[in-house]
Amino acid sequence: MKKKIFFSLLSFLLLQCTVFANTIKFAQISDAHFVKNDKYRTEVLEQAIKDINKEKDIEFTVFSGDNIDSPHAEYLPEFIKIANKLNMPYYIIIGNHDVFRNNGLSKEQYLEIVKDYNVFYKYKKPNYVFKKNGFVFIVVDGAKEIIPGSNGYYKKDTLDWLEKQLNKYKKDPVVILQHFPLVAEPELKTHSVYQKEEYLKLLDKYNNVISIIAGHLHTNSEVMRNGVYHITTPTLLYNPPYYKIITITTTKGFSPMIYTELKEIELPEQ
Repeated sequence: MKKKIFFSLLSFLLLQCTVFANTIKFAQISDAHFVKNDKYRTEVLEQAIKDINKEKDIEFTVFSGDNIDSPHAEYLPEFIKIANKLNMPYYIIIGNHDVFRNNGLSKEQYLEIVKDYNVFYKYKKPNYVFKKNGFVFIVVDGAKEIIPGSNGYYKKDTLDWLEKQLNKYKKDPVVILQHFPLVAEPELKTHSVYQKEEYLKLLDKYNNVISIIAGHLHTNSEVMRNGVYHITTPTLLYNPPYYKIITITTTKGFSPMIYTELKEIELPEQ
């Protein structure tokens, strides 16, 4: 009888752990810098898509900015056509190479092209929210479309919008996705965030932000700051080319666990 009682209690505890645990696994492709008719960049992007499609339990892929190399409208449809080969949903972040209003590719036009070539893509603005497996993902835009440059700028109205989302989802685990990292090693002044202290002060007011995931620097960096794990992923054009798989698990009463894996892309021999 005692053994049966112990087994039942153990089963109950295991069940409780299962109930309170949320896990999400997703892929990140950063800084693809796609150029139409560029054989190598096309091949790398296509192979990354093929590799991700072979991974198990991937919920979605995020393209974390600088998806095209320069703001030419003819590049984007070809990029989206390749992205559409993913067998899962994907999400788009705008980077500093993606838009330039005076060159004919504003953020609004950029997202219209994405929607034209992917009818399932529903986001009309560069800042948006989506939910997966008990997690809230907030995409935050820091790209400048009027005077482009390598420095990010999270404007006051963007940070005000972000704070509203953090208040709305203050009981949920939040992951922020953006192009420009706030914290990275090494830091590059030429690729920094303008007035990032205001953004960091905002983050420090909330304890439900698990991670900020970005690209832009073309290097790999993972830094913990005040309980937030800042992940920066290398460019897809790194030598060798990489994308990243990120797994996050939250269990009630325990700190979140984050596991990242750089996945090297092996290109077919010519």
